[in-house]
Amino acid sequence: MSTPRTPRTPRTPRTARPGAAHRLAALVRDALGGPLPLRLRAWDGSETGPADGPVVVVRSRRALRRLLWQPGELGLAQAYVTGELDVDGDLAEALRAMWAAVREHALHPPRLTLADRTRALGTAARLGAVGPRPADPASQARLRGAPHSRARDRAAVSHHYDLSNDFYRLLLDDTMAYSCGYWPGEEPHATAERSQHAKLELVCRKLGLVPGSRLLDIGCGWGSLALYAAEEHKAQVTAVTLAHEQAAHVRARVRERALEHRVEVVCQDYRDIGGGAYDAVASVEMGEHVGDAEYPAFTAALHRLVRPGGRVLVQQMSRGAGAPGGGAFIETYIAPDMHMRPLGETVSLLEGAGLEVRSVESLREHYVRTVAAWHRTLEDRWSDVVRLVGEETARVWRLYLVGGALAFEQRRMGVDQILSVRPTADGVSGMPATPAHWYAGLDRP
Repeated sequence: MSTPRTPRTPRTPRTARPGAAHRLAALVRDALGGPLPLRLRAWDGSETGPADGPVVVVRSRRALRRLLWQPGELGLAQAYVTGELDVDGDLAEALRAMWAAVREHALHPPRLTLADRTRALGTAARLGAVGPRPADPASQARLRGAPHSRARDRAAVSHHYDLSNDFYRLLLDDTMAYSCGYWPGEEPHATAERSQHAKLELVCRKLGLVPGSRLLDIGCGWGSLALYAAEEHKAQVTAVTLAHEQAAHVRARVRERALEHRVEVVCQDYRDIGGGAYDAVASVEMGEHVGDAEYPAFTAALHRLVRPGGRVLVQQMSRGAGAPGGGAFIETYIAPDMHMRPLGETVSLLEGAGLEVRSVESLREHYVRTVAAWHRTLEDRWSDVVRLVGEETARVWRLYLVGGALAFEQRRMGVDQILSVRPTADGVSGMPATPAHWYAGLDRP
């Protein structure tokens, strides 16, 4: 006789193990002090978070390993430019959502305690992401020497501006002006090139250029101001840059336009500029590269190089009083050793050098439009850009332009034209009391 079988107790269904996305979301919540305001998708296909809007895609465990070694903005940027981390959807919308969460929900940069790090390391180990520190991306700047020594400054400028003249020809308009444009009036359909012509004309008017005026252009870029001042205002221009690629480009354009008798191109450090008694001195978005400790010497040079009664125009980016400067990404990939200060501090330094500040004009909203135009060009010519500089550098520039436009939009960064004069010994400025003629007709082609 067989023994009756004992009925089996029904098994409790096993709960599915959480996917990588859910574990990563928990790490993010611990690190930032709140939930990620974006949907998250991991390499195993798992997803979590809000259903609407852009999706942060962690393509590989290597992205997590990179963030363990380098938490914060720089680690995220490294993962993005290498393609280990991506955004499915509008990158600007994703960054805007993150900044809104910082403001509204008090999210903060990672501040990991020892317990947090131990817990994160355990999660990473379970996800198979523990390993040696990944190498820095090839597009990252690698500078040596003391900050703002001549050799290091040359290397910093070369990292960004000697990338490739062909690349900048793709990105910029025919003026090759790599600085904030100016949209006079309310011209909704004005082109980026038109905005640059208006900016160049405004600078020349503010400087009071007339035929024969001696203009010193410090940080001349690809020569947009130097060529414009020489052609349109018949000025005698000395154009100075540290970037060899830029100097070669400007010299070629000078020859093409038969302007050798009006434009001299010099490849040197501003600290080595000799002579003086220029009628006008311009520095368009070069002062950010000077450095904090060195800026008083820079303003002293501006005062020394312009004659009494001569004008100095500085167009320069600034940061909000309570905002950071460029940030780890900008300062590592785009403009190494750059320094931005609140506008008022720059004005004080110019005045401290003996210059009388006569006009300050904010161009912040103009830079939102300028950078947006560059970004549209980048996306429209993406395949050409990748073919020219590679996928990684193209992604660096996408992140740079999208993030930069957002920083100006949200007032974390600004840009201003500061016009000053070196008064004569008896205090005469020679400036008009009401300079409305600066703007007359700028809204016409």
